[in-house]
Amino acid sequence: MKIVGKQLMDTITAQAQENPRLRKNFNLHPSDDFCCHRLLNAIEPDSYIRPHRHLDPTKDESFVVLRGKLGIITFDENGAVMEKATLAVANETLIADIPHGVFHTAVSLEKGTIFFEAKAGPYIPLNEEEKAPWAPEDGAPEVPDYLAGLKALF
Repeated sequence: MKIVGKQLMDTITAQAQENPRLRKNFNLHPSDDFCCHRLLNAIEPDSYIRPHRHLDPTKDESFVVLRGKLGIITFDENGAVMEKATLAVANETLIADIPHGVFHTAVSLEKGTIFFEAKAGPYIPLNEEEKAPWAPEDGAPEVPDYLAGLKALF
C-alpha cells in the first residue's frame, strides 16, 4: 500500500523546486505501460506546461488539488480560452475533469502546489497533432510572457 501524506508531499515539493522544469511527478502506478496512470504532480508557479490535448478517446484526464492553488484552462482549436477554473482546497473547488480532444493546461498559482492526476495508460509521448500549435514550445523565449498571460487569467 502506498500512503500519501505531508512528508511525501514536502519531499516532492522540494524536488520540484530543485528541478529545472520546476515540477516533479511521483507515480503511484507501477510502470509507464500500466493501464491506469495515477500520480502526484508537484508544480511551482514558474513551471510551464504547454497546452495540449489527448486524442485517444480513452485518455480523459482528471486533476484533484491536494495542496496549494492550481489554475486549469481549456482552449478551442485556435487558442481562445473556453473555460478556466481555480482548484484550491481553501475554496473547496477540488477537481477538474478534462475530456479527451480538448486543449488544456495547468498553471501553479501558489508555491508548493500539488495535484493528483489520473488518466489511462500506457504513457505515449504527445504527437504534433496533440500539441497546441499556437502556444510556445517548452524552452522558447516567449514562454515567460505566455505563462504570465495564463496566470493573469486568475
